[in-house]
Amino acid sequence: MEMLESTELTREAASQTAQNEVVLNAAYINGDWVTIEAPATDTDNADSSKTNNHALYDPNSGEVIATTRLCTSVHVTQAVEAADAAFASWSKTAVSERAHYLNAIADAMEQQFDKLVGLSVLNNGKPIEEAKIDVSDAIACYRYYANLITGQATWSEVSTLESGIRLLKTYAPVGICALITPWNFPMVTTSWKLAPALAAGCTVLLKPSEVTLLPELMLGNILSEIDLPKGVVNILPGAAEVGTAMTSHPLIDKVSFTGSNVVGEKVMVQAAKGIKDISLELGGKSAIIVCADADIDYACDLIIGGIFTNAGQICSATSRLVVHQDIAEQLYGVLKVKTTSLQIGDGFAVDTLLGPLVSEQQLNQVKKYFDIATTENLACLTGGELVTGSGYFAMPTVYTNVPTTSQLWMEEVFGPVLVSTTFADDVEAIRLANDSKFALAATIVSTDETAALEMALQIKAGHIWINEQQIVLPEAGWGGFKQSGIGRELGGDGLSAYQKSKHVLLTD
Repeated sequence: MEMLESTELTREAASQTAQNEVVLNAAYINGDWVTIEAPATDTDNADSSKTNNHALYDPNSGEVIATTRLCTSVHVTQAVEAADAAFASWSKTAVSERAHYLNAIADAMEQQFDKLVGLSVLNNGKPIEEAKIDVSDAIACYRYYANLITGQATWSEVSTLESGIRLLKTYAPVGICALITPWNFPMVTTSWKLAPALAAGCTVLLKPSEVTLLPELMLGNILSEIDLPKGVVNILPGAAEVGTAMTSHPLIDKVSFTGSNVVGEKVMVQAAKGIKDISLELGGKSAIIVCADADIDYACDLIIGGIFTNAGQICSATSRLVVHQDIAEQLYGVLKVKTTSLQIGDGFAVDTLLGPLVSEQQLNQVKKYFDIATTENLACLTGGELVTGSGYFAMPTVYTNVPTTSQLWMEEVFGPVLVSTTFADDVEAIRLANDSKFALAATIVSTDETAALEMALQIKAGHIWINEQQIVLPEAGWGGFKQSGIGRELGGDGLSAYQKSKHVLLTD
């Protein structure tokens, strides 16, 4: 995928964008920014625990970079009413018109490429090169769905064995959708949900993560700039109260959620009351299998990319290394050298390869697993500590010979922490790869493509890479099995997730 080039990306420039262009203390409802009023207790002398103020942080320093207010259930009601009013006309628009708006969003994002990258680095902490990939991927997703629906016929004929009749099929938008996105890939996971929803003819309530609002709120400006019809997309910066109000509202027809399993289970319960259509993209504990014939140097590059990209804060992170026993010691030696040479630091520094975790809460989560590893007496090849000083940094960490009963083997850490074990043959490798309640993704490293493909057939995962980094194409459906979720995003499957099929039978 071609990545756009940036011209100037600095913390100062990103801070100026945050101050001058991001609309804070407001929700985007019915095509306009609606001010989120402070509650009566929100005064200079009020107890901060009773106010509606919400701080956004720079993960590199831990300092507050902006303060805003979050929506309440009242704003959800307003947004649902706007989406409901807009649905009648938007759902009937020609696919060419919907494609026009999707391309217009992509065009606007291209024009503001540097600003969006800078806000992502500032608010999320990821290195510049990773943020550039994110924005490029989001743009590609909007363009993909614009192209996918362009030229689609309203009706298709279904072959049938019955004589004297014709069977036609069409697709209708599922309705008003509640989209809830996480903090680890701002703009990207938003595009994965919003692009197909708009392409299908749905109207939307979008709740981006309250942790990374700066890049996400720029979308409201873009939607106004392209004159998207009012009420089609409503953006609600909010926390749990807003998510609950969205998923339980009687007029919401579909819920699409990406996040943790704990919250996903709650979303599923809330959505069940109205028998809502639901998509869940949840956790992962993916395996990377390195076979005996693998190029060790290249395998280590794939291992590092699979676990340390975005500081390990990826649902598909290949956080379990399963390596053939004949090459394990040699691989561990190379892996240690490569891991300890990773440049840790500020995302705005061009040589940074590993940025901070997104928040203090996430830092504490990783610290908890470091403590568990110590208690379990795991063998630490490298890392296992937080980085002293300001910001939310953890050392890239590798544990070897980890038993499958370890908490670190079984549980999703969501940080730069790799656990590993060895295998003797392919049967054992597949068993170890499948030894998880999650089944989102996997990587296989082998020079024998036939054997790798056979292995891929037996691994329980929705997306598998063979001798490749974790490239995610908009054409490829995304989602897992087991407790990694329900449904698929991206590809044709992603569009179908926002549609319902209709059949019409006629006399021939």
